[in-house]
Amino acid sequence: MMRTVDVSPPSTRQSDLVLIAGGGHALVVAEAAQLAGFGMAGFLDDNPAAEIRTIGRGLERLGNIDDNGALGDRPWILATGRLALRRRLLGLLSTPAATVVHPMAFISPSALLGAGVLVGAGSIVNSRSTICDHATINSAAVVEHDCVIGMNAHIAPRAVLGGGVRVGSDTLVGLGASVLPEVTIGSGCVIGAGAVVVRNVPDGATVRGVPAR
Repeated sequence: MMRTVDVSPPSTRQSDLVLIAGGGHALVVAEAAQLAGFGMAGFLDDNPAAEIRTIGRGLERLGNIDDNGALGDRPWILATGRLALRRRLLGLLSTPAATVVHPMAFISPSALLGAGVLVGAGSIVNSRSTICDHATINSAAVVEHDCVIGMNAHIAPRAVLGGGVRVGSDTLVGLGASVLPEVTIGSGCVIGAGAVVVRNVPDGATVRGVPAR
């Protein structure tokens, strides 16, 4: 269920964040979180030499990726871009998720963000849009007015969604894709990089090209 979350400066709440995964996407999440003022408790990953260890002085590995017992009562955020893995991990996690908004992103005062959302550098979430739990609005993506982005969806860098677009849960809108206003994209879809989506896309479909087919 969609719920609004506190994205005020972390000095007013617990801020020792745990990253769930430690690969390349985790580097982006970690840097956005640090710039937003979060402290970093460490990360969970099956790989002891995960890429996230290269950031700053390196983050502490707290356990394997599904070791939710290592979280304690600390907030966490999913830090892998693999949607199927993210969905599986969500079934294991119960403690509160943190929402991370890069300080160089723009969030309309009338937009709603769920728990566990990442909004990356240079991205825009415009008026009355709703970003549901654990969705990713990646670097320089544009979500125009009155859009609804479903749970665990990923809007990739430089993708542009026109006003009133609906994106279902567990859907990837690829790099540089464009979606025309009022189009609905179902759940579990893949929209190819650079695609231009001009009509509704059913659940589970993969489309690509200009126009997307």
